[in-house]
Amino acid sequence: MQEKRIRLVTVFMAAVLWAPGLSWASLYSEDFEVDPSANWTVNNGPSDEAHDFFFDYSSIGIPPAPSGAGTRGMKLQANLANGIFSGMSVSPTGRNFAGNYVVTFDLWSNFNGPFPAGGSGSTNLSTYGVGTSGTSAQWPGVADSVWFGNTGDGGSSADWRAYSPAALAGYPDADAVYAAGAHAGNRNNTDPYYSSFGGVTAPAGQLGLYPQQTGATAVGAGGMVWHQVSIDITNGLVTWKVDGLPMAAVDTSGMTLGGGNIFFGHSDINATSSTDPFDNALLFTLVDNIEVIPEPGTAALLVLGGLAVVRWRHRSEKKSR
Repeated sequence: MQEKRIRLVTVFMAAVLWAPGLSWASLYSEDFEVDPSANWTVNNGPSDEAHDFFFDYSSIGIPPAPSGAGTRGMKLQANLANGIFSGMSVSPTGRNFAGNYVVTFDLWSNFNGPFPAGGSGSTNLSTYGVGTSGTSAQWPGVADSVWFGNTGDGGSSADWRAYSPAALAGYPDADAVYAAGAHAGNRNNTDPYYSSFGGVTAPAGQLGLYPQQTGATAVGAGGMVWHQVSIDITNGLVTWKVDGLPMAAVDTSGMTLGGGNIFFGHSDINATSSTDPFDNALLFTLVDNIEVIPEPGTAALLVLGGLAVVRWRHRSEKKSR
């Protein structure tokens, strides 16, 4: 009878730990459906920036993100007017995640058309990472974290990027951190590894508001569609995936990171600003449905630990009889 109870408790604990949406099993979550602006810290570089933590993205025709309900999200922008190479980042205030964990979120990189090439100043970066202090702007050349980024339009020679304190300018072309393989062009949208991305059109509602948003995005580019992104930290190895496709893995052994917070951001790739009259409406990073959960191996240990407690209690009960 007791063994049966142990089995039932084990199954129950596993179900609770893995059931989606149970807040106590999550280390952190944010779906932006209630204005969370007061709970975020904004860090900016030397140029202008803009942020909206309660942006209704349906207002420009973007459909609901795949991982949750509603159409509120976090809109981030940088260097819209000043013409200075720069970037900005935001972090949930005061957070400190330790050990092994996974960050997941929905990402949309919007850019001004026409597609595929994009309009004036369309090549910007959507950025996101782990291990930051949460009080320092993260953008190319400045990093206290391990972070990743993508262009929306595929207009750079490095459209899928990885950075760390050991690679402030980004891990270079052909570096082995990239899952595409250690060969020339492994960061570019034209690499066949990224061929499952791109070839999408602007949402009908956005095209109706901004007729310049014609055409389809370049093959291998990351913009104008929802992507589900994950960053997994396991025993110091930081692994980045987009829609389940491994993108890069950075070993943090020997690195000094700024802290245990996460960040999301937006950056320009050069020192000019867009001259498009609609850049403020069209050139941005959108993030929704953020969740930080224990890395699966850690959760499994919690289940085993719970089982050990049940068995210990069983032994104690037998001794006291």
